[in-house]
Amino acid sequence: MTYFEALIVAIIEGLTEFLPVSSTGHMIITTALLGIKSTPFVKLFTVAIQLGAILSVVVLYFKHFFKKINFYIKLIIAFIPAAVIGVLFGDMIDRALENLFGVAVALFLGGIVLLVIDNFFKKPFIHNEEEIKNITALKIGVFQCLALFPGVSRSASTIIGGMAQKLTRKAAAEFSFFLAVPTMAAATFKKCYDFYKEGISINQNEIKLLLFGNLIAFIVALLAIKTFIGILNKYGFKWFGVYRIIIGGILIALYLMKISIEIV
Repeated sequence: MTYFEALIVAIIEGLTEFLPVSSTGHMIITTALLGIKSTPFVKLFTVAIQLGAILSVVVLYFKHFFKKINFYIKLIIAFIPAAVIGVLFGDMIDRALENLFGVAVALFLGGIVLLVIDNFFKKPFIHNEEEIKNITALKIGVFQCLALFPGVSRSASTIIGGMAQKLTRKAAAEFSFFLAVPTMAAATFKKCYDFYKEGISINQNEIKLLLFGNLIAFIVALLAIKTFIGILNKYGFKWFGVYRIIIGGILIALYLMKISIEIV
């Protein structure tokens, strides 16, 4: 992996991690388009740079992470369903990461959902994290399990899950950001552990690439989060749905025309 390739992948991660468009799906598409070989380091890189993105949440919502213990209890409760499913079906999920057509279909169908979702879940009454009960956090965590299939979007599934529990768009989006911290951190540490367990070493240049990628993802995610909240409050999910349908539709059309984009 070159620094230019690392820059592009990290920008995509920072832009899409907290948007309802699937960061994993976009990184799969990006690495495929750039012709980046799916080496153990590349797989580690695409997961590890999520740490930079989630650090942006800690920085932007600094005060929230120094609240009462109940804040962390709710995050742990919401995190448990995806953690359990991830452990039980980890191999199946890894195989799904190689299926670009599956990502395309998930993007397209998810876009249709986002087009109509603004017409549901009206009259929300939970306006901030403090009002979220433990059982509500658990239900949002169940929705997060949908995102274990690449292309669905962790952000979209948790925000929709929050809105289904009567959270406002802003409250649902912010809780989705908070939940990303333990979820993405756990995924990164697991990938690093697997990397270590397999006895694979990384050289000095690869360490620099990881640091570089995390820095870029952090800076871009800071801007993306602020922009996303404003767009969500003003326009809802409509334009994210349109975007997903266009990207997913193009990929599906390429597949049907037998024009393949290889994951190498």
